Amino acid sequence: MEMQTANSDPMGSAFFALSDPTRRAMLARLAQGEATVSELMAPFALSQPTISKHLKVLEKAGLIVGGRDAQRRPRRLAPEALKDISEWIERFRNQWEGRLNNLDAHLAAQRQKEP
Repeated sequence: MEMQTANSDPMGSAFFALSDPTRRAMLARLAQGEATVSELMAPFALSQPTISKHLKVLEKAGLIVGGRDAQRRPRRLAPEALKDISEWIERFRNQWEGRLNNLDAHLAAQRQKEP
């Protein structure tokens, strides 16, 4: 099965990128502010090429963007992509909260009927 590009399925690419704990940790670090590859490598026992591959996945998914500051190439979050994911998930959260509230009400009514 061939992985689709970010352009053909942006949500799928984003969830694929988020499926890896290293990439999620990188996003958490970038939530504090931009960082270079060296700074993103620091907490991991991974090689620079491996970190770069993770960054490419995040970039292709549109979750981060790279910049250029003289010799530095800092990365930063792309908040609009994270907002899209959050909005998509929020619809399901609202739906399940409504269902759980209905279940709570039903169970409370059942308890009141018990002798």
